Amino acid sequence: MTIKFYPALIAAGLILASCSSTKTGNDLATASPIETSINLSNVSDDKAPVTINPGRFVAETVTYRLPRVVQGTYSVSDFGKYVDDFKAIDYNGNELPVTKVDDNTWTITNAKQLDKITYLVNDTFDEEKVGGIGKEVPFSPSGTNIEPTNYVLNLHGFIGYFDSLKNNQYKLDVTADATFVRTSALQTINSTTSEDGKMLTTSYLAPRYFDITDNPMMYGNLDVEEFEVGDIKIVLSVYSPNKVHSAKSLKETVYKMMEAQKAYLGDINSTPRYDIYLYLSEGKEDSPKGFGALEHHTSTVVVLPESMDDAALAESMTDVVSHEFFHIVTPLSVHSEDVHYFDYNKPTFSKHLWMYEGVTEYFATLFQVDQGLVDEEAFYNKIMEKIQFSKQRYNDAMSFTIMSENVLKEPYKDQYANVYQKGALIGMCIDILMREESNGQRGNLSLMKELSGKYGKNKPFEDDKLIEEITAMTYPSIGEFLNTYVVGDIPIDYNTFFEKVGLEIGEGKVETNYILMNGAPIVSGDPQKGTIFFTDAVAENSFWADNGALPNDVIKTVDGTALTMQNANTVLQQIFGWKPGQEIEVVLVRDGKEVTIKTTVEKTFTTGSGIMENEDATDAQKALRKAWLKG
Repeated sequence: MTIKFYPALIAAGLILASCSSTKTGNDLATASPIETSINLSNVSDDKAPVTINPGRFVAETVTYRLPRVVQGTYSVSDFGKYVDDFKAIDYNGNELPVTKVDDNTWTITNAKQLDKITYLVNDTFDEEKVGGIGKEVPFSPSGTNIEPTNYVLNLHGFIGYFDSLKNNQYKLDVTADATFVRTSALQTINSTTSEDGKMLTTSYLAPRYFDITDNPMMYGNLDVEEFEVGDIKIVLSVYSPNKVHSAKSLKETVYKMMEAQKAYLGDINSTPRYDIYLYLSEGKEDSPKGFGALEHHTSTVVVLPESMDDAALAESMTDVVSHEFFHIVTPLSVHSEDVHYFDYNKPTFSKHLWMYEGVTEYFATLFQVDQGLVDEEAFYNKIMEKIQFSKQRYNDAMSFTIMSENVLKEPYKDQYANVYQKGALIGMCIDILMREESNGQRGNLSLMKELSGKYGKNKPFEDDKLIEEITAMTYPSIGEFLNTYVVGDIPIDYNTFFEKVGLEIGEGKVETNYILMNGAPIVSGDPQKGTIFFTDAVAENSFWADNGALPNDVIKTVDGTALTMQNANTVLQQIFGWKPGQEIEVVLVRDGKEVTIKTTVEKTFTTGSGIMENEDATDAQKALRKAWLKG
């Protein structure tokens, strides 16, 4: 999963193939597919009708569930909360008794008479009103959208499962306006047009319930581009409600990014097709606000602000989507039993989020400098930002394995997002150590390739034995590092590792951002007045200081858009993405009077910590740095 942290995008994510140990079909008289349907042509009050026809049961009582947690989110979603008017219908058309056990679970008695289940599904995007994200509303890229011109069909939000039938085949019919563009990587087996030609029903086949949850769809007024990157077919589907961006305008960015990723990964096997579903939020009250992405086995769902300019959107897509694609390494090819045998209702979690999310985020950052997409200074700035975030926003002395294993519980759940900060830094330290131990020949990527060869997508590792196995496959120093800084609760001294490659963290003039500086925002909000204002830190930001901004100045408008608590996430993201040369106009309010800043954006600097080359670096240190950054 990739999460957006206000106001900066911090990337990461996953969802992967799982292989359930549940026995198949013991409660059914036949082994025919479970027939399911979603009728998008009969939506009322933003609710879509769903029908589930499992076939004839031989059991007296059956239990039907929607997921409480879906893979890759590490938080409770409770998709059953968005289900209304749940009914169990017998073969005579009468309702059977149903007991709702909890938010996500229904028990049906007299199940031998059960013909079908019907219910209505409300979308989750509408629930993301101001403050909604903090109330465990599903993370936007894992959520659902139902509106006249767009449907985001994360199928785990529509289709559930019977406890004993998760390994049964599923047949899914989706009925929608015949003019809609529709994209899905699920196998299409049939399509039927209504007699009047207005509606089209597309039939899909999923080998088991996992494939229902692992293959999102998007329907509506979409813009789609298909192209080849090596031997991978890329399908890019974009929904931009105001036609600000298009799949065509993003095609070059995605192509360049994925071409570089394939070159970086080398001989690691990949998928023959990869789908990218991009929903661009227009920033209204009922628009999605959880910016980022959720990874699936062969696709990713991305939600970003439509207001981003082309350059900012391209940069975010590179950061976010590259992270998701790198999950083909871990946990797709390297994962524990907790991941392999995932329970959607009572999940257990692996101790190794440092690897699933942290190493993946590290690869998504490192490959850009390795393949020449960014220069070394830009790479160092990203690493420094992660160091600052991890130390200022999270508990730097918390065991990563304990946090990971207890990620749904307090106080660990609030520390989860550190996997994209300190988790990536853990990956960096392992990489530098392995380069040092092997005279530059081995690194973190080669370790992941070796683990992939030993395990692979169909063979999980034992959670408690992973560090021991990694140590045996590498060097004692790697085991010592993992036990001290990942299992243990000792903060990492990053200068110890930078010294090995002739770098150091030093104080001086460093390039910074227009809204985020030294790991913290330079604005704050007043909920009572509904305003956003500059903090004292604005005086240390050269761009704002040179243009006359002062602490406590209220930001009234940005390029003509009024800044409010409701749209702050979207507008501040725009400022975060400003580039030198851009013309901007910001109206401030100071002591009741308006102050207008109308200028051309220039690079901005502050006095702070940065990663810089050690003037006394040896040739050996420089050679190790080259091996680290350029493979």
